[in-house]
Parts: sequence; C-alpha cells; structure tokens
Amino acid sequence: MNMQAIEQILDLARWAPSGDNMQTWRFEIAAPDHLVVHAYDTRDHCVYDLDGHPSQIAFGTLLETIAIAASGHGLRADIARRPAGRETHPVFDVRLVADAAVAPSPLIGAIRERTVQRRPMKTTPLTAEHKRQLEAVVAPHYTLGWLESRDQKWKAAKLMYNNARLRLTMPEAFETHRSIIDWENRIESPDKVPANALGVDAMTLHLMKWAMVSWRRMKSVNTLMGTWAPRLQMDLAPGMACAGHFVLRAAGKPASIDDYVAAGRALQRFWLTMTTLGLYMQPEMTPLIFSKYARENTRFTQEARLENAARALQRQTEALIFTGAGHPVYMGRLGYGPRPAARSVRKPVAELMKPV
Repeated sequence: MNMQAIEQILDLARWAPSGDNMQTWRFEIAAPDHLVVHAYDTRDHCVYDLDGHPSQIAFGTLLETIAIAASGHGLRADIARRPAGRETHPVFDVRLVADAAVAPSPLIGAIRERTVQRRPMKTTPLTAEHKRQLEAVVAPHYTLGWLESRDQKWKAAKLMYNNARLRLTMPEAFETHRSIIDWENRIESPDKVPANALGVDAMTLHLMKWAMVSWRRMKSVNTLMGTWAPRLQMDLAPGMACAGHFVLRAAGKPASIDDYVAAGRALQRFWLTMTTLGLYMQPEMTPLIFSKYARENTRFTQEARLENAARALQRQTEALIFTGAGHPVYMGRLGYGPRPAARSVRKPVAELMKPV
C-alpha cells in the first residue's frame, strides 16, 4: 500500500465529530499500512467530561470514520487499543489490510457533509423507512428510542431548557463556553464552534459576546436579565422545531473505554446515515452527563445549589429516557433540514500529526 492511500484516509478521518470541535487526537503514520491514533480526553478542564466518557465516544466516531474511509481503498481497518498507558491518553493502533471482501461504504460521501444543526428544523415526522435504516445501522448491540409525539418533544424540550439553566449559571461551564466559541470566524471555524452556529438572534449573540469577557459580567447579566432568552432560542424552541429526539441505548451498561469507543462507532454510523437521508442532528448530552454526575455523586461545581439542581434534573431525565431495555449512551434531536449556514470545519491534517 502506498502513502497516498493513508494520507487520503486521514484527510477524511479529520472530519469526525468531537466535543465542541476540540479534535482531541493526533495522528502518527508508523508505516504505509499502520496508523497510530494518540487520543486524549478533556477531563482536566471541561466540566462536561469529568469521567472522560464523552471524549471516549468521540474517539469511537474517529475510529469508525477511519474504517469507513479505508473501505474506499479496499482496505479493512483492524483497530486495537494499547493496554499500556494512561486512561486519559489512550493510544490506538490501526492496521490497514487489503481485503477483497471490503466494498466502499455508502457512507463515505457523508463524512464531510455531516454537521450539527442547532437552529430549528422541519417538523416533518421521520418516515418509517428512514427509522428502519437508522435502527439497522446501530444493530445488534444498540437500539434507538424515539421521542416523536408532541407531548414527548415538549418534555424533551423542557428537559433541555432546564439543563441549560444549570449550564449557564455554572462558573465551571462558563470557562468551557468561553474557550470554544469562535467570535472571529463566525461562519466556519477550524477548531471551535463559530458564533453564528449557536442558534441565537443577533441581539442575544451581541450580548453573549459582551458578557463572556468575564464570569463577573456573565453573572451580572444572569442576575439582571435571567437566562431565559438564550435558553428559549437554543433549547426550548428547537426542541419542538424538529422531527423528534432520539436516545441511543447500549444493550449493556458501558464499563470500559472500549465500551464507550464502541458506542461512538455506532453513533457515527447513525449520524452519517442520517446525513445520507437528508437529516440533521444536534447532540443533547447534558441531561445524560449531569444525571450521571448526580447519580454517582461526582462533584462538578463549587456551587452547592447547582448540585441540588442536578439531582432534580436527574429525576426528570430518568423519567423521560431511562425507560425500556438498554442503557442510554447518547441523546439528540433530529430533523429534515435546513442545512446550517455556519458550521465547524477542521484543522488540516498537517496540524493533527503528532510531533516527532
């Protein structure tokens, strides 16, 4: 195998989704048929990743993208995590093997097109055939739960609206939000979330930019004006303006890095399949994250009152999505168009290579 193939695979792999477009991995080409992925989680500075599990799901989306991209060259990607090393910095060996049985994946064309839509979508219900295809692509180890009725969408929207209040009044979350919004590249950001993709109107966006200079400013705005405007625009209204919400459930409760990586691989197949069907998605992970913190007594803030709020949100989350068989590992809302005008793009491959 020549070097051109692995370079083309990496050029597609870099489009895998990661939390807030952080791209928490670096690549090393050990040989023309051997790629090493050096991953790292964000638990040391991101309140949404204190156990590393959201990052591990992102690692899975990357590895699945590599496997899909490799299929376009008739290659099978054999992936193994090195047992040694720190939990926060897992290393994955990817061996690319020529295999006549490997056909190009129909999802290859969706890799660059897949994106997040944070603004309202069409309320057109999902077709039965599209649901069947989405359920098939995550089977047999994962299933999908659907929240599609008006009542279910309203409950999901209220859950996100209530979680947003927790996010917006937490100093620890403020530091994360301030670091990932790109105010300079408002349409396409190579390493952050472009400001115009946030899903708020121009006036609210202007106020957010002013307030996010410091926690003191943000706290003053929250006290004087409340948090209802961004929550309404980013959570409540979009929560109704969509086809519905979904919950990706694992057959068993994840217990290891490999379990969360596997969930990420299923998620990427699901997301890319949505893209081929003209569907868009917005992740809705905060209910799962903060309810898990509350359930496991993980301290995530210095504000005691917010820990009490998290316990209330845990009850609301479990009543809505912890029903039926399986363990929820991911949640989001989805719908048919329109395509977002602003989106996160990616760093070039050269900037994602591990320094020698």
